[in-house]
Amino acid sequence: MNLLLLILLTPAIATAVLFAIPGQRVTWVRGVATLASSLVLVASLALAWGYHDAPVGRVAGAGTTAEHVYKHTMDVDWVPSLGLGFRLGVDGIGVAMVLLTAFIIFAGVIVSYTVQKRVKEYYINLMALVTGVFGVFVSLDLFFYYFFYELAVIPMFLLIGIWGSTTRTVDQQYATMKLVLMLSTGAVAALVGLLWLYTQGHTFDMVALEDVKLAVKDQMIWFPVVFLGFASLIPLWPLHSWSPAGHAAAPAAVSMLHAGVLMKLGAFGVLRVAMTYMPDAAAVYLPWVGILCCFNIVYGALVAIRHKDLKLIIGYSSSSHMGYVLLGLASITLVGFSGAVFLMFAHGIMTALAFSLIGWFYDQTHTRMVGDLGGLMKVMPFAGFCFIVAAMASAGLPGFANFVSELMVIIGAWQSDSLFTKIPAVLAVWGLVLTGVYLLRAVKDVWYGDMPERWKDLKDATRPIQKLPFIVLMGVLVWFGFRPQPMIDLAEDGVRPILTRIQEAEAAAAGAQTAATPHDEPAHAEGGR
Repeated sequence: MNLLLLILLTPAIATAVLFAIPGQRVTWVRGVATLASSLVLVASLALAWGYHDAPVGRVAGAGTTAEHVYKHTMDVDWVPSLGLGFRLGVDGIGVAMVLLTAFIIFAGVIVSYTVQKRVKEYYINLMALVTGVFGVFVSLDLFFYYFFYELAVIPMFLLIGIWGSTTRTVDQQYATMKLVLMLSTGAVAALVGLLWLYTQGHTFDMVALEDVKLAVKDQMIWFPVVFLGFASLIPLWPLHSWSPAGHAAAPAAVSMLHAGVLMKLGAFGVLRVAMTYMPDAAAVYLPWVGILCCFNIVYGALVAIRHKDLKLIIGYSSSSHMGYVLLGLASITLVGFSGAVFLMFAHGIMTALAFSLIGWFYDQTHTRMVGDLGGLMKVMPFAGFCFIVAAMASAGLPGFANFVSELMVIIGAWQSDSLFTKIPAVLAVWGLVLTGVYLLRAVKDVWYGDMPERWKDLKDATRPIQKLPFIVLMGVLVWFGFRPQPMIDLAEDGVRPILTRIQEAEAAAAGAQTAATPHDEPAHAEGGR
């Protein structure tokens, strides 16, 4: 069976099976979800391990310098007259994102063992959500790409609205509605752009559309529409405010998927659609994105410093770090593009670890406010150690995947010829300093110092099944911190053809401008009249 089809169908089948299980059979429900997430993780590891040796499936731009190769492809016609079919395939970017999703849903299913309310319905929505996420990363048809994109967003409304929580800082219903309305608005904008793309190529085939040459003036009009539609999910400043509130209101596993995967759908859409199909416009607009991402990096970090709710701190930290992803894309360099994809992976694992740990002690303390906590290392040494690891990874310490990816982004931005990315590269370094400020303060205030008497009976993660998700996520961060080359190779495989198209568009625009510039007429030689 096609590996991508297996990865896609496994959570979908699990969703159907869960419908058939009686709600009171909680152990069965958790067992089905755990089995499905385990199978997906094994299949995703096999996909990543054998990707470079896999036979080529389809190629866009064959024979050109921007040849884009897709592997593990599958093509089944559905409505041939409309150019619509069920098409699957991945490049290196897709493999990295599938692997990221597999790690997070495996950890998230186990973290969710603490959920006691309507467990069956909870796991049904969780499996449906991850089916949509996998569908986005493996689809090669615009219709199904958007279908899975919407499928990934809709369960979030129920997961936060039913299993979320209202705290002193965030109202659950307000956060839920704000998240859904913002994402739906962005999705509609993206849909309009996707329909326009269809009218240009008269096909939904995403590989065939890469060979359609779009008029530059049309690209200049439609690139902002598609880009902003997907960028609202990244989230790009000033379209960001829904995201931290959604993190804070969501249950632990949903926060893990929200920050770890759903935000990456936006960056993936920017790469896979906006930049791939409209390279001429990307060459013009991306340097301006370099300016906007400064607000993500610096503003997000400053707001995180001000907040006292741990989930809001990590939520604004996520918005800040996604600014580094945008900076890497704005650099229009190979190292910057590759670093952006690598950082999408590393940041997803790190935030999943942080949110899972916050959920662990929130289920016992029912508070996430820094001022209410303190000295938890005395009763939760394992959880405290894991949180420190997450903080070090987020701050970009050597030895973690975040360090390598953030370094690549900053180097790529500095290598760029544009001041629009050189100046943000300097600010990005200071952004890491600000990251250290709020994370070190959180570690000190929550895990050290005097512990309130009411927390003396808190329980640490002691059983192997409780420790497993934290150990897996930490292991991934350290493994790719010391062995980053496999992930860099995957990233380069996917971004190189996109980068080549944009660089060729830049060169063509520069050549056209030079040709259009009037030159001084050569002076006549004496006697030449």
